Amino acid sequence: MGVLRGGTVRRRFTMLYAAGFLGSGAVLLALSYLMSGTRVTSIAPGPPPDGGAGGTGGSAVAAEQRIQDLQRQLAEVQGQQNHRLLVGSLVALLVMAGVSLLLGRVLAGRVLRPLRLITSATRRISADNLHERLAVAGPVDEVKELADTVDSLLERLEASFAAQRRFVGNASHELRTPLATMRASLDVAVAKPEPAAQTVALAGRLRPELDRVDRLLDGFLLLARAQHGALGERTPVALDGVVARALTARAAGIAAKGLTVEGLDGGLDEGLDEGLDRGLDGLRPPLWTRGSAALLSRLVENVVDNAVVHNQEGGWIRVSAGREDGRARLVVETGGRVLDQGRVDRLTRPFERLGADRTGSEDGSGLGLSVVAAIAEAHGGRLALLARPEGGLCVTVVLPAAAGPEGSGGAAA
Repeated sequence: MGVLRGGTVRRRFTMLYAAGFLGSGAVLLALSYLMSGTRVTSIAPGPPPDGGAGGTGGSAVAAEQRIQDLQRQLAEVQGQQNHRLLVGSLVALLVMAGVSLLLGRVLAGRVLRPLRLITSATRRISADNLHERLAVAGPVDEVKELADTVDSLLERLEASFAAQRRFVGNASHELRTPLATMRASLDVAVAKPEPAAQTVALAGRLRPELDRVDRLLDGFLLLARAQHGALGERTPVALDGVVARALTARAAGIAAKGLTVEGLDGGLDEGLDEGLDRGLDGLRPPLWTRGSAALLSRLVENVVDNAVVHNQEGGWIRVSAGREDGRARLVVETGGRVLDQGRVDRLTRPFERLGADRTGSEDGSGLGLSVVAAIAEAHGGRLALLARPEGGLCVTVVLPAAAGPEGSGGAAA
């Protein structure tokens, strides 16, 4: 029973079919053995014929003895035949056991083949192609009912995902109008001659909050766009150039925290503004991928922002990139305290943060890494987050490598 309860369904079906075949064969052989047995009937010696102890009486005794000898020989032959039959039955049973396992495996494979097809088709269907259906043809049986049930589930999931994406996109667009109105009202109030001190103070408090809400809405729009797969025109993008521009744009924030930046050639920490541009020029040939330039730029910016904003004072950032197995890899590492890997794995969820230092932070919306993960998946890549054993975080973005435009010097991966 333990064998039947463990393992795959095919293995369990094979064992059940084999046990059924083997049991049937054993019963058939046992019946054949029992029905083929014969008994030797012995004749009891009768009284000697009349004539006394003459010659005739002696001949009868000799004949009876001869009959008994023949009966013994017949019994021995029958015993040998029974033994051979028993041995042959055991050999046949062993052969039947092997044949039963083979037939059981073949039959189990044929029975489970439709389920394997349904499983493989279901695995191919993800959030990006929920429009696909199994559409299993054939007679209306249990397998087709299962496939139709899965198709109904996929249809409901597709409708739910589409409704969610429409809501996020529409809500983000609609909320921009009142935000713009509030920002304009603040500007008008502050621009008046000799505005009240309270008005100026209120405007100073509200502007950062409005900017934060605006960044949050922008993150919502990017997340919905990436999850919906609306990439627009795909063009070659040089990741090294995007990283260089992102680091250069954040040079002030890097300097304000006293961060040391180690680039692709190890020179980014020397003369920050010049070193940023010079450091990433050391990647030759350029690291190209293909996709939406705007979304890929936002991906890199979010990764760099995460490394700068959530770094410790006087910390460091290490940037590296390269090709591996036809994939473009961008790695951004930071130092800091030791993090829990379980909590790090949840950072790709919207509004997930690490610890109190990220909760309620005015510098982030909680959507940064979730947007990175969505953009990477939309481009056929992935995001990997690793808590470094020495402390800090390692962010790795893997994207399909591509050939650069003609004359760029990029090579096809």
